[in-house]
Amino acid sequence: MLEKLFTSGIRADIMSLLFNSTEEKFYMREISRLVRKNPSGVKKELDKLEDMGLVSSEKEGNLKYFKANQDSSLFPELKGLIAKSLGLPGALKSLLKASDAKKAFIYGNYAVDANVPSLDLFIVCDSNHIKKNIKDVEKRFGRVIHFTVMRESEYKTKKRSGDRKLKKLLNTKKILLLGRL
Repeated sequence: MLEKLFTSGIRADIMSLLFNSTEEKFYMREISRLVRKNPSGVKKELDKLEDMGLVSSEKEGNLKYFKANQDSSLFPELKGLIAKSLGLPGALKSLLKASDAKKAFIYGNYAVDANVPSLDLFIVCDSNHIKKNIKDVEKRFGRVIHFTVMRESEYKTKKRSGDRKLKKLLNTKKILLLGRL
């Protein structure tokens, strides 16, 4: 089973996405876009993961949606293994990509010393379903995550106008997770 599981970078990216967003389901082209891989390669890997029982699918209309199979006996171990291999920043990056965040970074004490009990996260996103997923990451890593979500239009307006608070935030030490600032 292990030799089948870890043979492909595409498979690792897909598993990272699905096992870090266990409550969400994604259609094949969406997964391809989020992991930035060729749709045909993504399709092959999804089929293999489904054959192994690690991913489940369901049809809605003409789309086939995929998600991590939480009923698999390997689910808890794989979820833990993926979380450990990605680390907290990697898990947040994966979650934010799946939530269609445009820009995101960690700032504050965690950007200087990763051993602090909490971190500050700034997100530019128009989606409203990020909060629950961040709470899941908090539980998994045992860290408090203080986050600020700003709509993309508001971010652009504030950046263009030279908003002092935003400018100060953008000039602090940070760990960039998504996008360009």
